[in-house]
Amino acid sequence: MTPVAALKQSPPSQARVVVGMSGGVDSAVAALLLQRAGYDVQGLFMSNWEDDEDGYCTTARDLQDARATAAELAIPLHVVSFAATYRQRVFEYFLDESRAGRTPNPDVLCNREIKFGVCLAYAARLGADRFATGHYARLEYRADGIALLKATDTSKDQSYFLHAVPREQFERVLFPLGELSKAEVRALARAAGLPVFDKPDSTGICFIGERPFREFLGAYLSDSPGPILSDRDEVLGTHRGLAFYTLGQRSGLAIGGQAGKPEQAWFVAHKDQSRNALIVVQGHDHPRLASAALNATDFHWLAAMPTAPFQAGAKVRHRQSDQACAVTLGNRGDVQLKFAVPQRAVTPGQFAVLYDGVRCLGGGVIDAVLPA
Repeated sequence: MTPVAALKQSPPSQARVVVGMSGGVDSAVAALLLQRAGYDVQGLFMSNWEDDEDGYCTTARDLQDARATAAELAIPLHVVSFAATYRQRVFEYFLDESRAGRTPNPDVLCNREIKFGVCLAYAARLGADRFATGHYARLEYRADGIALLKATDTSKDQSYFLHAVPREQFERVLFPLGELSKAEVRALARAAGLPVFDKPDSTGICFIGERPFREFLGAYLSDSPGPILSDRDEVLGTHRGLAFYTLGQRSGLAIGGQAGKPEQAWFVAHKDQSRNALIVVQGHDHPRLASAALNATDFHWLAAMPTAPFQAGAKVRHRQSDQACAVTLGNRGDVQLKFAVPQRAVTPGQFAVLYDGVRCLGGGVIDAVLPA
């Protein structure tokens, strides 16, 4: 099967594909495979972050790698900055959610607003029939229209991060790596002599990079200290501000051992906004860390919206196997999930994404959780 055989395409001899090239091996191999399939391939490097005084963001280095790959493939590379749009549509949301004590996932919004929003539109202005990326996911036409599927290599699957992209946008998108493993991608890059064949995978989001998260967030949000409390309301210490912590977090609490307490690690179990208090418990599997159900708002469907309760698999974080749950629709477009097995550290602000086997049905923002 060719990388694009799962999609019904017009003959590629007349088709132009613009590939979003990040400077990494995945997008480089995506461009390579499409070129070999006979497409007129052009590259597009986008910059989304320009405030990098500390040198943590790797945009300049990534651009040089993208240029080297484009030169090796003998394809043009366009360079564009979406930094202003990114700050308005993604970063401001990230800050607003953080101020509210929630834990946002800006990568989901970056895909919806930037990569498959303004970047897709920009590719069309370059004359592209299709826009391609190095995401590990698959697209397939089914009786009800185009469907987003998990990658064959489920360890690299990125459908979780793509669930919020408008379904109609996928009509113009290609994911050439959907049938491949990471090892196969690197082997293809090495055999083709691509200069990024052994480049390490990027981690985190660009505007944070490898820098400490709280250090970065502190440059944009003011400290708002409050008490760190045990689940029995005992004062254990002082937190910097609820925005700087997430549920299930262990490190960075600075409360150490407590007199009269067992020698067990402490974990964040709850953020009490009314008291500006951080509630912590001892033990990785403490009952206060478990949730039996959740409510998700702003739910975006990638399949026909159901009219009756149904069973599905759900992810409440990216690197998680599908968790069996019963799904019920609310009256305002929200969705309630009741898990067969209670889930640990379900975090408001993150996304709950539903699956029917390999098909991604859509997802929404976790708004509230019900304790186990």
